[in-house]
Amino acid sequence: MTNGRATQKDVAKAAGVSQATVSMVLSGGGASIPAETWARITKAAKDLGYVPNRFAQALKTSRSMTIACIVPDITNPFYPSLIRGIQSIADGQNYDVITVNTDGTPERERHFLDWARQGRVDGVIGVFFTLKAKDFNPLVEAGVPIVRIESSKKRGGDIPVDDIYVDSRAAAQAVTEYLLGLGHTRIALVAGRGGPQAHRIEGYRTALAKFSHPDHVVIDDEFSEMGGIRAAERILGGDFRPTAIFAANDLMAIGVMQSLRERRIRIPEDIAVVGFDDISAAKLVTPTLTTVAQFQWQMGERAAQTLMERLRGEKTGAGTAVEMPFDLIVRGSTSNE
Repeated sequence: MTNGRATQKDVAKAAGVSQATVSMVLSGGGASIPAETWARITKAAKDLGYVPNRFAQALKTSRSMTIACIVPDITNPFYPSLIRGIQSIADGQNYDVITVNTDGTPERERHFLDWARQGRVDGVIGVFFTLKAKDFNPLVEAGVPIVRIESSKKRGGDIPVDDIYVDSRAAAQAVTEYLLGLGHTRIALVAGRGGPQAHRIEGYRTALAKFSHPDHVVIDDEFSEMGGIRAAERILGGDFRPTAIFAANDLMAIGVMQSLRERRIRIPEDIAVVGFDDISAAKLVTPTLTTVAQFQWQMGERAAQTLMERLRGEKTGAGTAVEMPFDLIVRGSTSNE
């Protein structure tokens, strides 16, 4: 023991193997080591209370064994499931995950890229509302791999930045076409600023234009319940009389529903409501919320798998793009069935 703390040398002695073998097993490598030996080493480490010295490992390997997850709003219920998916993969590779919040501003997004470039983390997974591909060049040049979670169709690029995306434009078009199929011809859309806003508006307008129906878009500063309330009040106080309101995320949809209830407007009989994201609260509100599921956990897992492939050197060269599925979940806010 060193200062009362078990070392790899102690684990090796207790397990009857070399220190090099212990090092391979405890660092997550050593796939060729027999299962019985692996079990003996992990049991010895547990019995001795061995805790890896991350600082010493970082000095030896030039790796922090930490990745960053950069999100716009950690209080938005969309992101915890995404982060859990990331962590489920990172845990299996002995990586820790640090989550940071940008508020979706360019200043904070750039700040955390600079922070990551200083060697604090080995890789980055992020949702970026304002940055373009060229903004990631300094991080790439520093040898820090990055995977973006995107809301629009991507094709990959020359620089090694990988994208995991859901086609928000196609999803918003599908929602609007669903509402049109129910007989709605006056459909309003509410959205916050930045992020997926433009793609969801584009899909909504594409569907309406096929039938020459009018569009009515209200933008608030926030993708939040209060943002939904403010946007609904603007709609209800104006000349456009919708029979359906499509909110660009579930939090805004819940705010819209609150505003309608306060005015004793029935949902869906008077105005139908649709959200986007399928957060857990979508099943808890009354009526339950029709929405678009994006399978955040699976998105997080796929992003982390891609990042690990870069970190292990299995994936090199130009950036790749992987499309993830979406699904329209029909509930009580659009149907009495």
